[in-house]
Amino acid sequence: MTQSQFAHAALATPIHGEAARQDFVRDFRLHLATRIYPGNRDAYARRAEPAFRRNQGAPPRDRHDVRRAMTRDPYYQLWSCMQRASQEQMWDSVIDSVERIGARPPRPTHTASGTLTLDRDLAVPRYLSARDIHLQPGGYHAESGTEDVAAGAVYDRGLFIYSMGALGSRNEDLGLTTLDYFQKHYAHRTPERVLDLGCKIGNSTLPWARAFTKAEVHGIDVAAPCLRYGHTQAAALGVPVHFTQANAEATSFGTGSFDVIVSHFFMHETSRTAIRRIFAECHWLLKPGGIMLHLDIGPAAAAEPLQAFLEEWEVHNNNEQFMGEIRDMDLAALAREVGFAAAHLTKHSSQSSGQAADGYINFLQWPIYVAEKSP
Repeated sequence: MTQSQFAHAALATPIHGEAARQDFVRDFRLHLATRIYPGNRDAYARRAEPAFRRNQGAPPRDRHDVRRAMTRDPYYQLWSCMQRASQEQMWDSVIDSVERIGARPPRPTHTASGTLTLDRDLAVPRYLSARDIHLQPGGYHAESGTEDVAAGAVYDRGLFIYSMGALGSRNEDLGLTTLDYFQKHYAHRTPERVLDLGCKIGNSTLPWARAFTKAEVHGIDVAAPCLRYGHTQAAALGVPVHFTQANAEATSFGTGSFDVIVSHFFMHETSRTAIRRIFAECHWLLKPGGIMLHLDIGPAAAAEPLQAFLEEWEVHNNNEQFMGEIRDMDLAALAREVGFAAAHLTKHSSQSSGQAADGYINFLQWPIYVAEKSP
């Protein structure tokens, strides 16, 4: 790999053979992204679009029409098949390292004043338990014991390979991006309490805790093994974060508990009903004048039909079913409906200094949904 993942104490660091497999998967994904994926546009222009036009008497109107045209094309089928294989191979290669090390968290070399609070009676929502999101075996929440961190360890290493290093050596680019947006647009504010929803292993939470050292930073998720792993990692790095097992639709925090609430690629893994409840909960949890920032999938209408279709490969092939629905929702309008005084969608530049091999991804604009509660 061109860029190495930061080897913190909790990471399931691969040995030589495991590293070779993981390097192969990452290079395979990079090859697909840079050499094979672009050919889909040529396949569309040369075969799929003309065939659709002949059969329907008009060109494809939207991403759904493009899907009907492209899924019959042999080039797209080949790329899609290889892309799916790379996803499965990624998890297989990472699981080898995690199983070799074991599922229990290592003892941290440093300590911080963070906490870990788990709720054994918390029910995992069906939108997470019904399928293995991203094809991660067992999903984020599966566990085999009260100290199990395997799902978190698999996710941490898998995310680095999945993104081809584009999220930085610490997988923290999304958190850095929302943080940078907040600091540039709300420079006069210094939050006392911050909440990260659906934090998983806390890779996007830690940048907030590092930036606001006097703030009380919380991360919640329903996945106990990810929270255990995140707590171990944060403690090892000396970053104080309070991890709690909770459902973002209905937390146990009181009204007006937080100055800022954030999430990072979390909303598209929920449901229509859940999003409304989560937004309403955010409004309840924020102090007057509080800020809500959700970095997530942008609307499909913002992309031309072919690009919108290609961006939804994960919907039909990687167990990200709700991703397609959320792209048709007006989340800014939903935020206003539940009581936020102002809400809008913006885009903000990626803050990671890390790049995928050969500079495949070195500059990204991330969609961020921003809402403010009335003072």
